[in-house]
Amino acid sequence: MAKALTPLKGTRILSLALNLPGPAALLRCQQMGATCIKLEPPLGDPMQHYSHVASTALHRGIKILRADLKQFSGQKMLHRELAKADVLLTSFRPSAMLKLGLAWKLLHKQYPSLSQVAIVGAPGALTEEPGHDLTYLADNGLVTGLELPPTLYADMGGALTASEAVLQATLTKRSQGKGVFIEVALSEAAAWLALPRTWQLTLPGGAVGGAHAGYRVYACKDGRVAVAALEPHFAAALCAAAGLADSSVQAMLSPAAQHGIAAFLRTQSRKQLDKLAQSKDIPLHTLA
Repeated sequence: MAKALTPLKGTRILSLALNLPGPAALLRCQQMGATCIKLEPPLGDPMQHYSHVASTALHRGIKILRADLKQFSGQKMLHRELAKADVLLTSFRPSAMLKLGLAWKLLHKQYPSLSQVAIVGAPGALTEEPGHDLTYLADNGLVTGLELPPTLYADMGGALTASEAVLQATLTKRSQGKGVFIEVALSEAAAWLALPRTWQLTLPGGAVGGAHAGYRVYACKDGRVAVAALEPHFAAALCAAAGLADSSVQAMLSPAAQHGIAAFLRTQSRKQLDKLAQSKDIPLHTLA
């Protein structure tokens, strides 16, 4: 296993961010070598009530402190930690930050070398509007039918964006010697993830939306199979196995190719298909 890179070694991060995006971003930073401290309210992070498993995983290697920031003692602890921090990670609305005396202009004046990465729901004038992962995904066309999305894409995408912002802030401080403010919006993370759909790639008529016969989920004899034979050499191997002569892009976009491949896969068990994938170098994954 390759040795883990630690570009954030020597960087101290103080997080006030709760629930999922902030803790997930903080964990990523910790994995990149940062020293991570999280200051929670007296009752802790709400995530521990939703999922103990998730909460435990998210806070591995993170130092946890607790304080009521509305009290003098809590403010004292906060500013003691701010004085030692390189980056402050938050997930409050701007109005809440203002009430806590943590508006960026004031922070920057008090701690010139401190950077802030502020996770918000939506950017700019929309930062005060309520929202959650599901609403941001819905707004970007990523919720279909009545089924909930299989994971929290906006939250986890926002966590990656936030950890990227910490890297940007750290590099900027190293080159310019002063802290910066970076806003990360979960709605924009959702919009970024939705770009392939915006480009129509993943719509039903798109190449990776079901139109290409080599990139679909099919039924097999005892389950399902996710086939990703998009490139010409993969498509050729799949078609050869299915007894189809033409594996050109034009042919793979035809209903005939879909029907032919579907008919072949229905005769194959998961075990047979796993063996086929290995022997013929075909990218597929069988599912129960």
